[in-house]
Amino acid sequence: MKISTKGRYALRLMIDLAEHTEDGYIPLKDIANRQSISKKYLEQIIPAFNKPGILKTVRGNQGGYKLAKAPDKYTVGDILRLTEGSLAPVECLENDPVGCGRSCNCPTLPIWQGLNKVINEYLDGITLQDILDSQKERCANDFCI
Repeated sequence: MKISTKGRYALRLMIDLAEHTEDGYIPLKDIANRQSISKKYLEQIIPAFNKPGILKTVRGNQGGYKLAKAPDKYTVGDILRLTEGSLAPVECLENDPVGCGRSCNCPTLPIWQGLNKVINEYLDGITLQDILDSQKERCANDFCI
């Protein structure tokens, strides 16, 4: 499994919105500037989040985007699934039940199922709030004398 640029930028977009929850609606151009991502690219990512309960949107001069929920309600796994689709490490695990005719006799299937479980549990165990907290802790411990 390889996370695409779209998935990585989507996560940065959501982290940026989480960092600025108190600032109201954030224009894409502000996020683009802070994250060094083209506004055009962000415009291609935003439609993945046009589902109820993901982002709130206001159009117009004072418009922009903000999180619909608190940062601790968004997991990295959820964000990546919105942009990447399945996080399965092999194609045969993208369907449930496993869509391969060999699954009953496949000696490697348990390996891929275990890897899939680890990937999903790990990414679903990290929230945007966890990332913000980790960043604050790293910055607090980064000092010079």
